[in-house]
Amino acid sequence: MPTPTPNLAQDLAAAPVPNRAAPATRDIETREISERPQLRWAPPQLLPDPEPEPGYSFRWIRVSMMNAADPRNISAKMREGWEPVLASTQPKMLLFVDKESRFPENIEIGGLLLCKTPKTLTDQRDAYYQQQAANQMQSVDSNFMRENDPRMPLFNDRRSKVTFGKGSA
Repeated sequence: MPTPTPNLAQDLAAAPVPNRAAPATRDIETREISERPQLRWAPPQLLPDPEPEPGYSFRWIRVSMMNAADPRNISAKMREGWEPVLASTQPKMLLFVDKESRFPENIEIGGLLLCKTPKTLTDQRDAYYQQQAANQMQSVDSNFMRENDPRMPLFNDRRSKVTFGKGSA
């Protein structure tokens, strides 16, 4: 039986070393290449984004609220030109679809139904509401300027300035 030596490190240093190949150079494999992409945390989306289709706009439309059907809203949106999206056209959405949906062939999530309409209709709608807003501003301006008096003129200047602190001393 061999006797234990008091200094194990010296014994290991004195032991013969087997022939080993030199380690391969790691020039080809660098840390930058094998590094994982940095992920940023963000809160999850409640509603997934549909795969875009050329020439169409998508929107989630309310069909129920607090488990009560909302036929007035869905009817108004259908008359505006929105049509439900078939689940077969958006296969990645099938994971999220409510199993007890009133629209089994479409995509309903949490009382919201995915609908689409031609982009030309949404562009026309946007132009309509921009014109409505411009007409309202013109009406307010004409009503405001009607009170104008040459002795004390009103200024129709829509600029604002924001300052912080005490200003320059």
